[in-house]
Amino acid sequence: MVSNPPRPQVSAKINQISEFAKRHIGPKSDDVQQMLNFLGLSSLDDLIDKTVPSSIRFNQDLKLPSAQSEYAALAKLKQIADKNQVYRSYIGMGYYDCITPPVIQRNILENPGWYTAYTPYQPEIAQGRLEALLNFQTMIIDLTGLEIANASLLDEATAAAEAMSMSYGICKNKSHNFFVSSACHPQTIDVLHTRAKPLGINIIIGDHQTFDFSETIFGAILQYPATDGKIYDYRNFIELSHAQGALVTIAADPLSLTLLTPPGELGADIAVGSTQRFGIPMGFGGPHAAYFATKEEYKRLVPGRIVGVSKDVHGKSAYRLALQTREQHIRRDKATSNICTAQVLLAVMAGMYAVYHGPDGLRGIAQNIHELTATLAAGLQKLGYKIVSDNFFDTLRIELGNTSLQAILEAVDARNINLRIFDNSDVGISLDETTTEADVIDLLQVFALQDQLPFNIAEITFSSSQISQLRESKYLTHSIFNRYHSETELLRYLHQLETKDLSLTTSMIPLGSCTMKLNATSEMIPVTWAEFGKIHPFAPISQTRGYQILFQKLETWLGEITGFAGISLQPNAGSQGEYAGLLVIRDYHENRGEGHRNVCLIPQSAHGTNPASAVMCGMKVVGIACDDQGNIDVADLKAKAEKHSNELAALMVTYPSTHGVFEEAIQEICAIVHEHGGQVYMDGANMNAQVGICRPGDIGADVCHLNLHKTFCIPHGGGGPGMGPIGVASHLVPFLPGHFVTTIQQNNPKSKIQNPKFSGAVSAAPWGSASILVISWMYIAMMGAEGLTEATKIAILNANYIAKKLESFYPVLYQGKNGFVAHECILDLRALKKSANIEIDDVAKRLMDYGFHAPTVSWPVAGTIMVEPTESESKEELDRFCEALIAIRKEISEIESGKMDLQDNLLKNAPHTAESLIVGEWNHGYSREQAAYPASWSKEFKFWPSVGRIDAAFGDRNFVCSCLPMEAYS
Repeated sequence: MVSNPPRPQVSAKINQISEFAKRHIGPKSDDVQQMLNFLGLSSLDDLIDKTVPSSIRFNQDLKLPSAQSEYAALAKLKQIADKNQVYRSYIGMGYYDCITPPVIQRNILENPGWYTAYTPYQPEIAQGRLEALLNFQTMIIDLTGLEIANASLLDEATAAAEAMSMSYGICKNKSHNFFVSSACHPQTIDVLHTRAKPLGINIIIGDHQTFDFSETIFGAILQYPATDGKIYDYRNFIELSHAQGALVTIAADPLSLTLLTPPGELGADIAVGSTQRFGIPMGFGGPHAAYFATKEEYKRLVPGRIVGVSKDVHGKSAYRLALQTREQHIRRDKATSNICTAQVLLAVMAGMYAVYHGPDGLRGIAQNIHELTATLAAGLQKLGYKIVSDNFFDTLRIELGNTSLQAILEAVDARNINLRIFDNSDVGISLDETTTEADVIDLLQVFALQDQLPFNIAEITFSSSQISQLRESKYLTHSIFNRYHSETELLRYLHQLETKDLSLTTSMIPLGSCTMKLNATSEMIPVTWAEFGKIHPFAPISQTRGYQILFQKLETWLGEITGFAGISLQPNAGSQGEYAGLLVIRDYHENRGEGHRNVCLIPQSAHGTNPASAVMCGMKVVGIACDDQGNIDVADLKAKAEKHSNELAALMVTYPSTHGVFEEAIQEICAIVHEHGGQVYMDGANMNAQVGICRPGDIGADVCHLNLHKTFCIPHGGGGPGMGPIGVASHLVPFLPGHFVTTIQQNNPKSKIQNPKFSGAVSAAPWGSASILVISWMYIAMMGAEGLTEATKIAILNANYIAKKLESFYPVLYQGKNGFVAHECILDLRALKKSANIEIDDVAKRLMDYGFHAPTVSWPVAGTIMVEPTESESKEELDRFCEALIAIRKEISEIESGKMDLQDNLLKNAPHTAESLIVGEWNHGYSREQAAYPASWSKEFKFWPSVGRIDAAFGDRNFVCSCLPMEAYS
């Protein structure tokens, strides 16, 4: 008998982690030891000792529950979910129950080919997503009657705030007044107040019918239909606003626009709204794709991402993100918005909902809802109730007269129904796609206060339409919305698009600062449970006990992981987390009588969202230099802190640094800022290198936002959804975001603050995109303290392994004092421009031929690539990626030696499509095989880019952001 050889010794912790953690973490025990040996290290702890400053180490175990198996965690979460009560919610306010077509649920929402893809910054391998988003934009353009639309925003309220900011920048009349109709949804008004204050905007809330324009306004927003259901003709108000030079935004329900005159035809300059009812579950508030449409003359001021049409090198139509010079990554403190993520996955679903139903199907849904609403209105009138408006689409406001409100509330509760209460007197009812005639009978029985109605519903007659301004213009005429109405055809279309996109189902996506790690199936399953998905965000707290338990647990766990006293789950993107964190700091200073503190120190290496967020908070950005090692220049920081001591509000710092290094001076940096009265905001983009190793709250940060879509496994979804909760020190807990509609209970037992004075809302829903918080809950529950800490160590190991393997081919730009990097490394390619005429994009595009997504290119240093492998990638995959980059360096060497032409070479012509290899003559100085199959694995499985290199400049010069006519595809 032959005995097995002894296994190498590795970190003692690796065999203590949970079974799930072992599946989440890519390298196995033997692999870890081989990688450590390659780095000349004895153990993972040795690596951490040489990488993370000892002064900031968290030398104890995180106080988290023991790790659970996937089965046990799902069972536990199901118990929590069962504490939510799924009522029929007719609350409205922009949120409706709806039906997600099963073909869309299974093949998009539940499909990792869609939800694990990255933002389409490398468009040649993202054509499927980009086409789906172009469908979304076309849908919005058609429904709103405006000229251009973006590829989604975070929610309706923040989209309205973006419209206000854009209007403020465009209008030339020097007014600071913004009119907000009192008929807008209350959560929108709440967010508008929050956004307006730091910018010095004066919100005027009133009735658009009686506003006399004695005060000049720069803009206005109107709700269509109004929050109480009434349909107004806004044309006169819009004309009077335009006479002052003001811009008018209409927040419109997109389903109603299949029947109503669209905002563009009313004269609106901007339209915003939510596409939630286009097949997206309510999810207690999100995620949902908001829309933003406007006139083409404002295209360079539109917030967020716009998908545009261009062409590739072969003349073929192709899509890419258009007009990117608008965005914060380039414009920084001069950006029009700090928006970094969109709601891509949800926008894709909403667009496909329109493809699935087509114009006739959408109109049929809208007409059915309206007819049921009209039936309900007629029945209520028969019962003696007064309907506040004769013009409505799906929402009624009912005056109760002599009927007791309490009696109505008891009756609806007995039937598991939620209604809206206006001013503790009137009742609101909003019907939706799921409403049936039986539901209408239920509602009438509620108001009759008995089961026996005094009439038969079949006898009810009502006016043929309660809509005063019916739509006459056509919409969704493009063939894309009129072709895929059988499930077979739609299934094939969805799969065709999916195969054009490189996602984590294909290979690693090694993006620095973006942490594209495993999104485990067990984490994703609960997202579609009805107990989480069918809850209205303004349902009574008594019906959402499960969600409250989920929030309390997650807040406690995140508090322990970060070392902070309080957590807010409201910010529904990293950019929102930045904004919320700075707003907390601003409110803290104001509360102390130091509202004059408005200077924000930001290192030159910071994310572009940082300066953009600071400006949105009314702060003045002062840049801090970095030294030759990429660290913050402490001397420059001291000088700037002293110079601005009386006005210093905050320092924004990313840790580990944006350059991928644990800065040794981080505690000194925090102390300098505190000495001069400022607060330290830590950007949590790189939290994947901290969990279990060190904690922002211990290091000296006062605020930190967490990208749950990075460190805590919520998938990127092709560019969204995201979640960006913030953690704060105890003195800042009173200033966490609040909400006008729902009182937010601070569940964290660490918080000792009594009667906290919350700030305003930063998102439409009280707990942001609540339904995807289950993903992070599952991740932490299944990993446990040991698993989370081990994941961090392996993430750092993987990055150092790649850096060491590649350093002789591409210099590693920044390293710590012991020669190690954090969880990511920057490879310097700048010399290749001079030696071989090779640009950074040439390497990025050539990687596509090898089946890889490029790392982050030319950021934070132009001419470099930033690589972050995460802990989820196996040693085999890391080796494959390194082999690809080494092979590409050899290809570059052939250019340097003159064997390959400076212009006609493998990199300049990359990526190579199948069509370019087959059709026409081959006149290149290299073979088809070299182009198509540069590595052995590419012969076993080949990911083919569907288009060649895209001409972005052509697309910007010839701007098109809607579906092309069919002849363009031939």
